[in-house]
Parts: sequence; structure tokens; C-alpha cells
Amino acid sequence: MPRFAYVDGRYVPHAKACVHIEDRGFQFADAVYEVIAIRGGVLMDERGHIDRLVRSLNELKIALPMSIAALQLVMRELVRRNRVHDAALYMQITRGQAPRDFRFGPGLVPTLVMTVRRADFSHAKQLADGLSVMAVRDIRWARPDIKTVMLLPSSLAKMHAIEQGADDAWLVDADGYVTEGSSNNAWIVTGDGEIVTRPADGRILKGVTRNALQHVAKLFQLRIVERPFTIAEAQSAREAFTTSASAFVLPVVSIDGKPVGDGKPGPVARDLRAQYLAYSNGAHGAPIGWTPS
Repeated sequence: MPRFAYVDGRYVPHAKACVHIEDRGFQFADAVYEVIAIRGGVLMDERGHIDRLVRSLNELKIALPMSIAALQLVMRELVRRNRVHDAALYMQITRGQAPRDFRFGPGLVPTLVMTVRRADFSHAKQLADGLSVMAVRDIRWARPDIKTVMLLPSSLAKMHAIEQGADDAWLVDADGYVTEGSSNNAWIVTGDGEIVTRPADGRILKGVTRNALQHVAKLFQLRIVERPFTIAEAQSAREAFTTSASAFVLPVVSIDGKPVGDGKPGPVARDLRAQYLAYSNGAHGAPIGWTPS
């Protein structure tokens, strides 16, 4: 079945989708993006992703190319045309096309691109075996709280970890504290049952799934603590796990070759994943999928 993409007002075959060679997203990484999971035909955490998209655009002073209502119509039409039920929707907005120059004027027209790709959200192997991660120095720019397409440092960190036999990297700042994973937020569970993640202090991306999971945890009166933690503390924790829009919650069973807990996926990560997915389906209150009034 053919895939379709959306590029600046047109639904086009995925293989023929293109933007201008002097688009600033291509030449300067002057762009923001979001990835939204589609599960059972529902756009998960939709409101959180749109809110974060708008914040990222505002931080870079890039205009939203259409109203939010129109944006949602395009998202749903692209999902319909691709005939998917479980997939990932990728949306990117750049500052637009202009002759290559570090300076940019106020009149640029933003470029909007969307794609949809089928996805398997079961993550059976990762849930059964858990993830191994390794510490990598965080060399990203000073504004990782903005979800830009400037992902080369994160890509290199992930590839370095994979080349060393691990599944992913946890980034570590100059003070020795974990910031986040290469493409996810990092969490630990302490010996006394506290669920710890770094605060959204400007050194991490404020994950949409992270925020939703905090809400779900509070529904079950679990103790969430926002504070920095080191690799050494993570290695001695009862459990560790990651959260992201496309993987939800995945257990971490070893860090730099040392087992976390008993070296097996733990019950807190497993239960949080199950409750998050239940909540997204409408259990425990309003579903995470969002339709505007």
C-alpha cells in the first residue's frame, strides 16, 4: 500500500515528498518537530504534543503555519490516507526557505512536513529482557528543552552506546548528573520506593509521556521526586526505566555493564506502563487522546 506525506498544503506520495534545498531546516537545523504515537487509531497525548510544539515554535520565534484546529485536521487526514491504526506521526516545522545566510528576515513562510509510519508498540523483547544503557557525556547545545531537529549529538551518543554493545545512552552533564537518554527521559526507583526523574530544569526536554506518567503515578499515590541523580545512584537503584512517546515505558536492567536491582525488568516499570496504557484508553479518567471542543 502506498504511503502518503503532507508537505505545505499537499498530500503527496511519500517517495516524492521534498522541500527546497535552501530550506533553513535542512541548512541550519532551524526547525522543531514532534512525534505522536497513534495507537488503535487514536493520537496519544495529542494535547501535550501540540502544546509543546507551540512552545518550541515560540522559543525560536517561528510562526505556526496554520491554526491548531487546521493542524489537527491535517493530522487526521494523513492518518486516514495512510490507513494505519498503530503508527508514529512525525511533524516538522522549519523557519522556511531563504537564501543561505545566518541572518533571517521576518517575512519567511514556515515549511510544514508530516509523515506517518507504521509501528509495533508491543516492544516484547525490550519488556522481557530490559535495556542496557551506558553513560555518555552530554555535549548538546544549551537549550535541549526546545524540541529542535538538532539531534546529531544525541544520534552520536546512541550510536556510540550501540557500538559498545549497549542498547542506548544516558547523557551525563558536567557535574556528573544524568540529564536524559539519547531519545527518552531517564528514571530510577530508589530502595525506599521513590520514583525519581530529573526536574525539567532547562537541561532536559520536558517529555510529554513523562508528564502523563507523573499524572498516572499520582493517581496511584506513588511518590514522584524530581531531582538530579548520578550514574552511581542509578546503578544502585531498585529499578530504572525510560519514557518516550514511541516506547512508552521500558525497563533498564544494566548501566555501564552493572546490573540494576536483580538485573531483570522490575514491577514498578511494568505496572506504570500498564497503567499508562490503560489511562490512554480511557481508564481512571479522561483518555490521553485529545479532541478539541
